[in-house]
Amino acid sequence: MNTRLHIKKTSSIKAIFPAGCGTALHRPLFLSGVSAGFPSPADDYLDRKLDLNEHLVKNPAATFFVRVAGDSMLGAGINDNDILIVDRSLEPCNGSIVIAVVNGELTVKRLIKNKASCRLAAENPDYPDLEIDEETPLEIWGVAIYAIHSL
Repeated sequence: MNTRLHIKKTSSIKAIFPAGCGTALHRPLFLSGVSAGFPSPADDYLDRKLDLNEHLVKNPAATFFVRVAGDSMLGAGINDNDILIVDRSLEPCNGSIVIAVVNGELTVKRLIKNKASCRLAAENPDYPDLEIDEETPLEIWGVAIYAIHSL
């Protein structure tokens, strides 16, 4: 069964995949942290096996993986081709990074709202914010909770 949704070329989302948490892939988790400063002597102790689903997916039925297209969210640490973990069960609040449907197209932006206005803000000065008024069709599809990208 193909569960991938096909997205319009102009969207800032390349693809959407459901979170398939049926298969666990356990990897070793070291008991000690990794020094980001001066190196410390290595410990030979493993704490337990780590399943990333346990740490990244809190609500499997409402969680999706979204592949990003474009660089409008670079300032938020979201790059072209990153994978976002999106939870549709979370209530979006002011400042949330959301997947939104605006005029029938998916986009990833920061939600900025107050009593008087609402906008979807890009995190790159090369892109304009999307001002939302009463006549703009808008649906907040989900809240991005993690970004996965290569270093």
